[in-house]
Amino acid sequence: MTATDPVAGPPDPHLIDACVHCGFCLSTCPSYRVLGTEMDSPRGRIYLMDAINEGQVQLADVVQHFDSCLGCLACVTTCPSGVEYDKLIAATRVQVQRHYQRPAGDRWLRQLIFQTLPYPQRLRALLLPLWLYQKLGLADLEKRVGLLKRLLPKSLAAMYQMLPSLSAKTFRVRYPEVVPAQGKQRGRVGVILGCVQRLFLPEVNEATIAVLSANGFEVVLPRQQGCCGALPHHQGEQKQAQTLARQMIDCFAAAKVDAILINASGCGHTLKEYHHLLAADPEYSDRAREFVQKVEDVQVFLVKQGLVTALHPLGDRPLTLVYQDACHMIHGQKIRLEPRQLLRQIPQVQLREPLDAALCCGSAGVYNILQPDVATDLGRQKVRNLLNTHPDVIISANVGCTVQLRQYLQEQGSPVPIYHPMQLLDLAIRGEQLPS
Repeated sequence: MTATDPVAGPPDPHLIDACVHCGFCLSTCPSYRVLGTEMDSPRGRIYLMDAINEGQVQLADVVQHFDSCLGCLACVTTCPSGVEYDKLIAATRVQVQRHYQRPAGDRWLRQLIFQTLPYPQRLRALLLPLWLYQKLGLADLEKRVGLLKRLLPKSLAAMYQMLPSLSAKTFRVRYPEVVPAQGKQRGRVGVILGCVQRLFLPEVNEATIAVLSANGFEVVLPRQQGCCGALPHHQGEQKQAQTLARQMIDCFAAAKVDAILINASGCGHTLKEYHHLLAADPEYSDRAREFVQKVEDVQVFLVKQGLVTALHPLGDRPLTLVYQDACHMIHGQKIRLEPRQLLRQIPQVQLREPLDAALCCGSAGVYNILQPDVATDLGRQKVRNLLNTHPDVIISANVGCTVQLRQYLQEQGSPVPIYHPMQLLDLAIRGEQLPS
């Protein structure tokens, strides 16, 4: 077809017309900075959206330029005209998924991603043989030999290289449905565990629950909760994202909580978009709005509510931290100050700011699997900028960023660890020093 189907909701021409083509977005766009081509910038993509709507360009001929977009939303922050590029690229990706027939290998890869990563039980089953592979020392041998990197297709090799060190906890961690508040109860909150995070970084969820409980909040963890829908939503898999959103709303329907908290920024951005995602659903549109009103990033929540427990130093000397701003936190949710405000409450902590703090690290959901070359360039840039602050610890509040950064820290041979803010707060509350 030569144009996107108007019935299926192409990019809104009024939103397209808001762009005055000033080019302010170019310097902040990570794909443009790596690839250097106009069509791989927000301005260039908006030109293409308009041309497709007008029937001047065939969608199939320009898909690669939409695929190169990380969806980091830095351009939304930068744009002086207030162009809602986030809505434009989201609508375009839905069109691509509906109307473009990808090559067989690409279709297979996307099927693998979207039928495993958003489903914790399936992902856990897939990870079990990989855990055994690591435990038997085969992963260490492979690192020295590098055979898989040479033999596997580039995207599968990228997926393999991102695999973190797995532990038995990945397969046995189970949460109670309710964790009581310690001391006087200040409220009742729900916590979303995530799909990838609960398996790759279960310690982050454990720390989040512990910090909330220690500060007087009863924590509700609905057992049937799954993926929030962020991974498919960011790639235009609208029906799957909507199904997962409905399931998430349903699982918290009877929880009777004051707030629904999330500790992963990519998930948080999507959760706050449920009222848009389900706007045309007569059964769920009102419920989605009610749900969204309760969703809050856990760091913002704790800053608003205040910490009531004493915090202790994390070591015998001042600790230098550098905070990695996840794109869907700083650009998508406009959250920047609160994480830093929380961390500065820990005694003997010094925060440093990296160069290009708002530049995407290259993770962007599953972008680092689908577009590994650009993601590698960005990952290396980000790690260099973070390490140039000479930190003792890197702080990341998004599972995708953490996995991406760890990969390139290892590549550079850096021993600097990465922690979630909730992990540091948990240690500070318990009076434990940061592991050396």
